[in-house]
Amino acid sequence: MNLFDYVADRWSRLSLQAWLHVSEVVQATVVAAVIGVLIGVAVYRSPIGSAVATGLASTILTIPSFALIGLLIPLVGLGVAPSVIPLVLYALLPIVRNTIVGLSGVDPAVTDAARGVGMSRFAVLTRVELRLAWRAILTGMRVATQMLMGIAVIAAYAKGPGLGSEVFSGLTRAGSANATNQALAGTLGVVVLALILDGGYVLISRFTSWRGARG
Repeated sequence: MNLFDYVADRWSRLSLQAWLHVSEVVQATVVAAVIGVLIGVAVYRSPIGSAVATGLASTILTIPSFALIGLLIPLVGLGVAPSVIPLVLYALLPIVRNTIVGLSGVDPAVTDAARGVGMSRFAVLTRVELRLAWRAILTGMRVATQMLMGIAVIAAYAKGPGLGSEVFSGLTRAGSANATNQALAGTLGVVVLALILDGGYVLISRFTSWRGARG
């Protein structure tokens, strides 16, 4: 059986796994974005705070994903939790870093003008600074999403949802019938989904970036 026939015969299962894979990654990215933006807002005015936040987020990336997932299994069990928690942690670095860069890059003259017309500090942050930093933040989310698409495959080690189960099953059954097709279906599925999500970010950037931030 060739790869096309394998996918066609198992389309229902593969499409469900693909949906779960995307859902897991997108949800983890959104959670990481909320946390990362809050961290960035809290530290971007402080060089020391920015360095510490970026350093801590970088340290998380030095932990092998297999090891982190393995450490979480005794604490939270198998399934979604030990899969999503590492994804959120790994997504923090690009989002925190880009939030800090985006907010730090806002022209002080713009914020001074906003304060000059009576805007509060919170209003300046939410209505001016974050809007101007949005493209940088979105770029961080885009990088995080692409990174998580691959890491989510490893989450299958903890019985997490997604196409990783296809890849792992195919590799563990190497040499048996359809093992290669199974591993390839999962791997190529992740690649295709990553490209689709990346295209989605391009559209989001085009339709949500503030005119003044587009240059």
